[in-house]
Amino acid sequence: MMAMMQALLALRWLAVWRRNARVWGKLAGPAMLGNIGEPLLYLLALGFGLGALVGEIEGMDYIAFLASGFVCASVMNTASFESVYSAYTRMAVQETWTAMLYTPLSVADILIGEVAWAASKALLSAFFVLIVAAFLGAVDGWLALWVLPVALLTGVAFSAMALVITAVSRSYDFFLYYFTLLLTPMLLFSGVFFPLDDMPAMVSQIAAILPLWHAIELVRPLMTGQVPTLIPLHLLVLSLYALLPLWLAGRLVSRRLHR
Repeated sequence: MMAMMQALLALRWLAVWRRNARVWGKLAGPAMLGNIGEPLLYLLALGFGLGALVGEIEGMDYIAFLASGFVCASVMNTASFESVYSAYTRMAVQETWTAMLYTPLSVADILIGEVAWAASKALLSAFFVLIVAAFLGAVDGWLALWVLPVALLTGVAFSAMALVITAVSRSYDFFLYYFTLLLTPMLLFSGVFFPLDDMPAMVSQIAAILPLWHAIELVRPLMTGQVPTLIPLHLLVLSLYALLPLWLAGRLVSRRLHR
């Protein structure tokens, strides 16, 4: 962990962030279109279509309930995809990380740069979803601006988790286990599409230890003009999901690249 902190303060990881940003910049147009178009379609179809049948949930229109959950889901998906498929390509296929180790960069520098880049993409995705939600009337007040730092921390957490999977993967197919067994259940049972009040108690208890649930507990009140409760707890959980997996990923990647 100390090596990670030293690398963070040394700022050499910025070179990794800039490298990834320059590569992404060549495809920024289609990527940004997807960031805007997909949430717009989902919010229109589910928010207004299904929302007409559902009505209000927890004292808010269904589209507002859905939009706040969708911001967090977008962060989770963006950070995770970047830190598995793209990061694995750089690590195992293109061997970009191996080449970086011939420079003054360390494994810690590389991983922090990767996490920072994935979190930046997740933040951009959250920003676009927030704009779409505001356009559709699903945002209430300026407190919603605090969603952006929450989205950044959430992106760091999901990126760090995904890098652990990347470090142990031997092929792209391995990622299906991660998405199918962890991320998809988390998406369905963390309060994105419906509240968990009527679910079995065990489901709610499991959801309460997952990072997506804590992100939603912060974002949903902020987007509806309220101050979240238990803010220190939610931030602490997200921070632990960011720090501990990043430390573990550093050890696993170091072992893999230095064989």
